[in-house]
Amino acid sequence: MKSTGRPTLEEVAARAGVGRGTVSRVINGSPRVSPQARDSVLKAIDELGYVPNRAARTLVTHRTDTVALVVSESDQRLFAEPYFAGIIRGISAALGDTGLQLLLALARNPEEYARLEHYLTPQHVDGVLLTSLHAEDPLPGKLEAGGVPTVLGGRPPGVSAVSYVDVDNRLGAREAVDHLIARGRRRIATIAGPQDMGVGIDRLTGYRDALAAEGLPELVAYGDFSEASGIAATKELLQRDPDLDAVFAADDPMALGALRVLRAKGRAVPGDVSVIGFDDSAAAPLAEPPLTTVHQSAEEMGSEMARLLISRIRGEDLTDPVVILRPHLVLRDSA
Repeated sequence: MKSTGRPTLEEVAARAGVGRGTVSRVINGSPRVSPQARDSVLKAIDELGYVPNRAARTLVTHRTDTVALVVSESDQRLFAEPYFAGIIRGISAALGDTGLQLLLALARNPEEYARLEHYLTPQHVDGVLLTSLHAEDPLPGKLEAGGVPTVLGGRPPGVSAVSYVDVDNRLGAREAVDHLIARGRRRIATIAGPQDMGVGIDRLTGYRDALAAEGLPELVAYGDFSEASGIAATKELLQRDPDLDAVFAADDPMALGALRVLRAKGRAVPGDVSVIGFDDSAAAPLAEPPLTTVHQSAEEMGSEMARLLISRIRGEDLTDPVVILRPHLVLRDSA
């Protein structure tokens, strides 16, 4: 039978037949409790409907049981691009049985970023996950200096990170362009991602590696990973070289934008122009024609980020604080 008021720690102790300190140790996960006492306390908590005072518990344990995921993008991009949904699914699954809560925070402008810097302290979070970092972002260093364990999603340009998870973007891009070359394509363009992000830099480098090995010319336009930017970049590329015969886009939304423009211009894909993306998003096999793309598992990235952060929060030694996942090319009809 549940207590009619808000049950106290003392009431739980009395119901379980143990001391107040034993109840506190059970709630805080201390191993210094016998199995019998633990079972009695948990049973009493359930019967009384006791809810621990989180603020008081934080004072005792110096833990908030909360980790933050900070995304340095607009909310439109966060909810429009499948990559971020995959990251969040992977993180949530990895945190599932840890008791840690996930707090999602968007840093859409300098003012929001400044507020986050003041909020993300050991008094509010046990650790931070950061993804979609741009340029030489000072936040990872500030968090580490402030005693907040931090794990990054993606290789951060210009930042010496303690721990991060990434895909081998350079290798994935190289394999995509090598495939185009093997199919006889010689005027291969790329729609590169932002060059203030590690992912944008690495995928452009992989494209250049493949062309340099064959002595082929570069043809580069830039986008921001959105479909709209893929449309604009493809129009620009066709103006600069109407005879281009392949496009490697640094992500699937930009590749889908390229397909749309090529179709409108009457260019057959892959007959006239081959197209390859990067992500292997849910939209890739539904494209017209189905999109050849480089597979990366955003969910696995999120899971690995959370795994590393949990280990750092627990003070465990990390033998591999940097995890690089291998991508692979998924062949469909567009190339």
